[in-house]
Amino acid sequence: MIELSLLAVFIPTFFFVSATPGMCMTLSMTMGMTIGVKRALWMMAGELVGVGLVAVLSVIGVAAIMLNYPQVFTVFKSIGGAYLAYIGIQMWRSRGKMAISDNFEAGTVASRQELAMQGFVTAVANPKGWAFFISLLPPFLNASMPMAPQLAVLIAVILTLEFTCLLMYASGGRTLRAFLEKSGNVRLLNRIAGSLMIGVGVWLALG
Repeated sequence: MIELSLLAVFIPTFFFVSATPGMCMTLSMTMGMTIGVKRALWMMAGELVGVGLVAVLSVIGVAAIMLNYPQVFTVFKSIGGAYLAYIGIQMWRSRGKMAISDNFEAGTVASRQELAMQGFVTAVANPKGWAFFISLLPPFLNASMPMAPQLAVLIAVILTLEFTCLLMYASGGRTLRAFLEKSGNVRLLNRIAGSLMIGVGVWLALG
């Protein structure tokens, strides 16, 4: 099982990762604005399935590298940290796909199945998700202990935090839209999120 001390670090770390504006959170916020939180729950369900799948596949691949080629894992972790820092710099400058935009277009109302599939595809196709899981999960796994119980606990925490953040974005969508329409506030939020992202990237690269 995961030690409580590790969970005490993992929970706030991944909460920040989930809360950072990206494709999934932007989608949830947009859905909250256009179709409401209740219908957006179908999109969230698909997104959570996709997040869980990405987490498992990322750990399986990284675990194999970690056991057989530890030096490759070290290099890969450093590259992942540098990538996150680069994203942070882009966000700080209000550039790149992960920076908050002040232009949210209304979407077309879809069926429950279409909403769930949209959430699933968004999660699986999100490069941010793969980068984060490959970089973040291995440091919290103990190679000398059974992998399955550790992974089960971490994924349960991940999905709980992810769902919480999705609800936050969807529920505050209309209010947040009015706030984000002021370009000065958009730049401020981008700089705060970007600075924190740079810190996570440096920690991963050097930790």
